[in-house]
Amino acid sequence: MASYILRRLLQVIPVFFGATLLIYFMVFAMPGDPILALFGDRTPNPNLLEQIREQYHLNDPFIVQYFYYILGVFQGDFGVSFSGQPVADVLARTFPVTLRLAVMAIAIELVLAVIIGTISGIRKGKVFDNTSLVIALIFVAVPIFVLAFLAQYFLAIQLGWFRPTVGAQNDWGDLWLPAIVLGLSLYATSMRLTRASVIDTLNQDWVRTAYSKGLPRRRVVPVHVLRNSLLPVITNSATNFGVLMVGATVTEGIFNVPGVGQTLYSAVTRQEGPTVVSFVTVFVIFYVLVNLVVDLLYGLLDPRIRYAK
Repeated sequence: MASYILRRLLQVIPVFFGATLLIYFMVFAMPGDPILALFGDRTPNPNLLEQIREQYHLNDPFIVQYFYYILGVFQGDFGVSFSGQPVADVLARTFPVTLRLAVMAIAIELVLAVIIGTISGIRKGKVFDNTSLVIALIFVAVPIFVLAFLAQYFLAIQLGWFRPTVGAQNDWGDLWLPAIVLGLSLYATSMRLTRASVIDTLNQDWVRTAYSKGLPRRRVVPVHVLRNSLLPVITNSATNFGVLMVGATVTEGIFNVPGVGQTLYSAVTRQEGPTVVSFVTVFVIFYVLVNLVVDLLYGLLDPRIRYAK
């Protein structure tokens, strides 16, 4: 297990440099002058323009700019946005908000998917199974912005159970409504994966052996069936978690969540290279670590998996 963890950590190095180099090149190749865009319709002083370009190394070749950026990252400096605010401060303000939202959404997704998917798999072809599949298809078909507006109108405005927007108040309790919307939008795929995996596991020899030994269903399902059925669900949820951390831009925009989605979208439209590249750098590291944790969970859920060699 230790050697596997070491190999996976070493794989982070080329992924880190490859991803940051690619995104830096894409930002570098964007048309237009981001410094001129800051002034809008005003005509800036040429000396001031040159001073700002020198400050951000915009007059240097691409590889030199990338070298300055990587050197700063290794020193804990993610650069300064064109508005003069340190990118690290922007991350510190927005990242925890999106992290809370993603954790709540994944928790809602997993709870609903595992419970409903397991029952549907056990009762394959019954009324509950057919109904849950139809509901899952509805959630798959409805766009996320439609689901968000419906939840906002009925749950927040009509029933008054939640605040319609989040804004500056973004603690755990304030994020329930956008988390429910994101969780329901992700639930359908995980539920169908759970159902299919449970049906497949129920037909395995060790399950039939467990029943033949006289073990009750309340023992067979959680120990023998569910434990071996969670692998694809965990993989899918880990991918969803990484996607949410990159930024649920549409949901954050509708509910006015001050997270990384809105910030990253604004940085892209303003061509703020330091902000975009620094955000992506943090996301790459976070995504790789999440997948490493998932791989380690595989060994705990399925004893047949061995990573020692």
